[in-house]
Amino acid sequence: MGAIIQDNQYAELPNGMRLHYASAGERGRPLILFVHGFPEFWYEWEAQLAAFGVDYFAVAPDLRGFNKSDMPLDLAQYKAKHIVDDLRLLAEHLGYEKFVMVAHDWGGAIAWNFAIALPRLLHKLIIINSPHPYLFAQALANDPEQKAASEYMNWLRAEGSESALARDEFKLLEGLLNGMGQSPTPWFTSEVRARYHECWSRGLTGGVNYYRASPLHPPTEGHAGPAKLQLNPSDFRVRVPTGVIWGERDIALPKSLLNGLDAMIDDLKIERIPEGTHWVIHEQPERVNRLIRDFLSQ
Repeated sequence: MGAIIQDNQYAELPNGMRLHYASAGERGRPLILFVHGFPEFWYEWEAQLAAFGVDYFAVAPDLRGFNKSDMPLDLAQYKAKHIVDDLRLLAEHLGYEKFVMVAHDWGGAIAWNFAIALPRLLHKLIIINSPHPYLFAQALANDPEQKAASEYMNWLRAEGSESALARDEFKLLEGLLNGMGQSPTPWFTSEVRARYHECWSRGLTGGVNYYRASPLHPPTEGHAGPAKLQLNPSDFRVRVPTGVIWGERDIALPKSLLNGLDAMIDDLKIERIPEGTHWVIHEQPERVNRLIRDFLSQ
C-alpha cells in the first residue's frame, strides 16, 4: 500500500519564504527530500513519497514560484542560490542536519548547486535527468545539437511565455507532459491532468522565472549566456556520493550530457533507462524507486 501522504503543510522560513510541502512517514526517521522540476510540483513524487515514507521521512516541497509556495515578484529572487537556501532552511525547519536529496529537471539543477555548495549537509545525491551545471554550460556554448535541443529555453525566457503556456486550457504545457510530441503518455490520466491544471492555474510566472534568472540557456545575439562565462571545472566538483538515473529518450536533455560526468564527481554511479523519456519518474515509478533504493543501500 505504501505510506499515507499528507499535503497542505507549510514551512515559514527565516528568509521570509513560505514553502508548501507534502510528506509521508514519521518525522525523526532519516530525511529524504524530493525536489521537482518544471512544469511540475510536489505531486511529481507521489509514488516516491508513498514508497519511501515506509522507512524514511519523505518530504516533497513546492519550490518557490510553484503551486502553493510563495511566488516572489522580483526576478532576482529566482537565482539558484536563493532556492538552495530555501532547501537548506526547510531541512533545518524539519529538524535535520543531514539528509538525502533526490531531484529531477530544474530541481536537479538546484540540487547540483546544493551539493557543490553544501556537501556537508548531504548523505547522498540522486539526480534524474538533470545535467551537471558545468557540463551543461559547455554543451550550450559548444554543442550545436544541445543548442538546438534547448532552444525552448529562450522561448520560455521571453516576455509573455506564461500567457502562451496558459492558452487553450494549458494546451502547450499539456503537450509537454503528454508525450512531448512523441506517443501519448498513459500516465497522464484525467485525474493527473486535473491535478496539474489546478497547480498551473495558481500561476506560471514563478516557474518560467527559473529560466529567465539563469545564465544557462542557448546563446543569442543579445545574450551570450554560457558563452561569456569563464567557468573553472574545479569549482563545480561534487564531493557527495551521487547516483544518476537517466531516461535516454529525453528530447531536451540528450544522453550526451552524461559524457565527462565521472570527471566531475568523486563517487558516481549512473543507471541508464534506454526507453525512458524526460518523464521517466511517471513512466516507470517502481523501477525508479528500485534504483533509488539501490543507490541508498550502497
